[in-house]
Amino acid sequence: MHSPARVRELLDRHGLRPTKSLGQNFLIDGNILRAIAEAGGAAPGVPVLEIGPGLGVLTGEAASRGARVTALEKDERLRPVLAETLAGLDVTVIWGDALDFDYASLEPGTRVIANLPYYITGVLLSRFMNAPAIESATVLVQKEVGQRLTARPGEHNYGFLSALAALHGSVKHVRDVPKGAFLPAPDVTSAVMRLDFDRSRPLPERELLRFIEAALHHRRKTLRNNLRLAGHAGEAIDAALASAGLRPDVRAEDVPLAALEAAAHELGVVR
Repeated sequence: MHSPARVRELLDRHGLRPTKSLGQNFLIDGNILRAIAEAGGAAPGVPVLEIGPGLGVLTGEAASRGARVTALEKDERLRPVLAETLAGLDVTVIWGDALDFDYASLEPGTRVIANLPYYITGVLLSRFMNAPAIESATVLVQKEVGQRLTARPGEHNYGFLSALAALHGSVKHVRDVPKGAFLPAPDVTSAVMRLDFDRSRPLPERELLRFIEAALHHRRKTLRNNLRLAGHAGEAIDAALASAGLRPDVRAEDVPLAALEAAAHELGVVR
């Protein structure tokens, strides 16, 4: 399963073609598959969740290491393929949309290891962050998304996704993945990222998340302007900025997360 010829043969035999609308770019590089499973912590007895197993290559790599894998797959055409490629492995395939799955039902200590569909990456990462049972997520994403995940205030790629990741834990860049590692090759370079969620912290309040999203919505604009657009009064914003030690003209992308939280408290968004 680690060669274009083998993948094409499997697809042809089952009369299949990758579906672009489902983000199907099948990973065919064995070294990268092993690196993802290793970085994700696939090991004997570890509960692993995979999104979009596709042809089952990453699924099989994780399961071969002794992990107990649950895979969510939307494309019913892949039933006979996965029955073939995952035969004899400790894998449970759940057929349905990952956006409809109840992540609260997962076993505590679950690790996500997945090649995420690019078109729903942000939504899925948010679901993982808000599922207390998920300990970490080691995922293949667009390189640009990886840069946003690791960006810090003041850096070019910093935005709401960066703040969201920092609120829930820490992020590590594992490695970049070239286009040629997939069949068909995507239009962009990818990256393997590992997110570790700090479950000793309470989950952020929804009001705080909405506040930070509004504050960073136009990240190149001043924080004051963004908060005005969000409906806060000018005098209250000025007082909150002063209390948080921020200049009145500070740009949103330059504001440390702790200062945003302080401003949210000062404005009465959270108590």
